[in-house]
Amino acid sequence: MTYSPDQCDVSVVLPVYNEKGHLRAEIDRVRAALTASRFSFEIIVVDDGSKDRSREILASIDNTKVRVVLHEVNKGKGAALRTGFQHATSEFVIVQDADLEYDPSEYPLVLEPLLDDRADV
Repeated sequence: MTYSPDQCDVSVVLPVYNEKGHLRAEIDRVRAALTASRFSFEIIVVDDGSKDRSREILASIDNTKVRVVLHEVNKGKGAALRTGFQHATSEFVIVQDADLEYDPSEYPLVLEPLLDDRADV
């Protein structure tokens, strides 16, 4: 099945642990890149028991494209990813680190082989 960007749904899972310094900027960057690409998307932020102001920042985000899931205690990045995957509703899931390690503007390049049926994962 071939998709065009305006038909594709993408879930971005963003595990967070004490990322107050980068968190809002990263969510804004992901949202802007996906909006520019015309993908239908959701951003699932999994706070893994942060002790800094990350939860306060997440509580202040008022956007229907951003869903927040909270771990009451730190369970590790793997557990945060599994939680995010369980909440994903889209066919395609991308992992985005909250420390600005990956460039969201490259999502279309990552998704292209999947959308064109040239890759399975």
